[in-house]
Amino acid sequence: MKRIILALTVIMTAVSCSTNPFLSNWETPYGIPDFGKVKEAHYLPAVKAGIEQQQAEIEAIIANEEAPTFENVVAAYERSGAILDRVNGVLFNLAETDATESLQKIVEQVLPMLSEHSDNIFMNPAFFAKVDALYKDIDNLGLTTEQKMTLKKLHNAFVKNGIALGEVEQARMREINMELSSLSNTFGNRLLAENNAFAEEFGVAISEYGGAMASTEDRALREKMFKAYSSRGNNGNENDTKDLIMKMMSLRIEKAKLLGYEHPADFFLSDKMAGNAKAVDKFLKGLMKPAVRKAKAEIKDMQKIMDKDIKAGLLPKGTEIEPWDWAYYAERVRKEKYALDEEQLKPYFKMENVREGVFCTANRLFGLNFEKLEDVPAYHAECEAFKVTDADGSLIGVLITDYFPRSTKRGGAWMSNFVNQEVIDGVDIRPVIVNVGNFSKPVDGKPSLMTLDEVETMFHEFGHALHGLLSKCTYKSIAGTSVARDFVELPSQIMENWAFQKDVLAGYARHYETDEVIPDELIAKIEAVETFNQGFMTTELVAASILDLKWHMLDAVPADASFVEAFEAQACKDMGLIEEIIPRYRSTYFAHIFSGGYSAGYYSYLWAEVLDKDAFELFKQKGIFDHATAMSFRRNVLEKGGSEEPMVLYRKFRGADPDPDALTRARGL
Repeated sequence: MKRIILALTVIMTAVSCSTNPFLSNWETPYGIPDFGKVKEAHYLPAVKAGIEQQQAEIEAIIANEEAPTFENVVAAYERSGAILDRVNGVLFNLAETDATESLQKIVEQVLPMLSEHSDNIFMNPAFFAKVDALYKDIDNLGLTTEQKMTLKKLHNAFVKNGIALGEVEQARMREINMELSSLSNTFGNRLLAENNAFAEEFGVAISEYGGAMASTEDRALREKMFKAYSSRGNNGNENDTKDLIMKMMSLRIEKAKLLGYEHPADFFLSDKMAGNAKAVDKFLKGLMKPAVRKAKAEIKDMQKIMDKDIKAGLLPKGTEIEPWDWAYYAERVRKEKYALDEEQLKPYFKMENVREGVFCTANRLFGLNFEKLEDVPAYHAECEAFKVTDADGSLIGVLITDYFPRSTKRGGAWMSNFVNQEVIDGVDIRPVIVNVGNFSKPVDGKPSLMTLDEVETMFHEFGHALHGLLSKCTYKSIAGTSVARDFVELPSQIMENWAFQKDVLAGYARHYETDEVIPDELIAKIEAVETFNQGFMTTELVAASILDLKWHMLDAVPADASFVEAFEAQACKDMGLIEEIIPRYRSTYFAHIFSGGYSAGYYSYLWAEVLDKDAFELFKQKGIFDHATAMSFRRNVLEKGGSEEPMVLYRKFRGADPDPDALTRARGL
């Protein structure tokens, strides 16, 4: 025991004397990472030091001769790994937002090290013996609900990593874990290259694709863009991802079977709200039919306008709606039916104003205040930082926003942590959160002017940020967004409901040139199109969710990469997907499931939407800014992280189970 403590002391002494900025606490405002001092040369030494530190901390837990207790086993583990938390928080965030070629190579070196380190922890029989002894006596230890959830999560990590396997099987599991980690990273790198190639060919960033398809009159160009967009990762070049998909699925299937599961879906879903693949399959099938039915009605509306173009000689006789026509003719229908043109709206959605609207909404709901921070470290010039305080002035945390596309940033929008919320030795560590987007950049002297979809996305990602910022948990493994995947989208999706409320729009939607508040007639038009095109939007989302699920319900795959296209085509046929719509993400660029942690979990957006629409119905009953309802949501959902079972938390807020029909009502299905 003394030898282990001495080893840990030696490591920490070396740490404190080092000039590597990761090897000491940040001497910066509010714990913001010291980005200015971080050099690429610091990452590998810091990761190695962090692994050594946590290994010594784990050995100290094992060597403790006292009887296992929650405090000397679970809580001690929760406090371990401080250096790794710091370096990983920066490295992997920057690898997605500012991924230089040299940084990608560093990540490639680090991933096997971290995979091996994780396996060394969760395949350690001596460590597991202590955790297992506590788990078996969990109801007799006098633990709080939060402590029970933390213990259960730790125990489950051992089980799902194969602690019960024999020596040979564990060795194979280590190989699988390391290879999966590497393949996932390679998938992300190849997709980033494909996205950049698309942008270079068309002068349109991936994030601008939807708007370009809606506004491009040239049908041949739309077809060309559509085919290029939908074939990313499927071009037979060095960035083709089909071989990666087959390798990953083969390994995921092997891993699931090693652990006693029929297929990967049941492995991934065993600790989610849904529980198993059959429950998810039933849920999705129940949505597909009404979604397709409405989509077919939408096609008829679009075909009527296309027929006018045919009559005017703009298109050949017999032309019918194809996938590359949908966005363009849907926009034409919207203009004709509702006299709503996206270009009319964008001047009222200046990015800075929308962000202020998001902040004001959080203030009115939860009493939060946001103060722009100047002269604080930033990892990119486009980042802005805000100090977040509670109504009583106490510190909530720091929010960093990074909203514009660049060639080193992956597509999409997301929230992440640089610093996790946790309580260490009685000190509440407040989080540093980042919201990342790929919104319309300022151009031609105009500021960033956002589309309706981008506005909704900003509110969505801010909901995730609130989940991280408002966390009031003791242990980092269950704090903030560390919840079941099919529950994590509730805080984000519910925030979307406020984006276009008349009372909210009046506060932030102002013309960027005149400062005129958005007129009532435009607000009425926004409200009128609330369920417009929902047949298409729901169908493409359900289709992607089913495609994801079907991949992970396989119990065997061939080695031939051509299987990817054949499998996807059959899956789309079996689910009843119409030819005019493709899944929101096709397999070869489905980053959520092949490099983003949503494996067998893309359905989560729809599952959580049942909760969010049901929850917002309560707000509508009580008043959308009703203080008691908002604070109940804050205390029972946003602050709780994964400290209690998700449905228990939801019932505490709602007072009842969610109504499964809330989603179809909200989408007009």
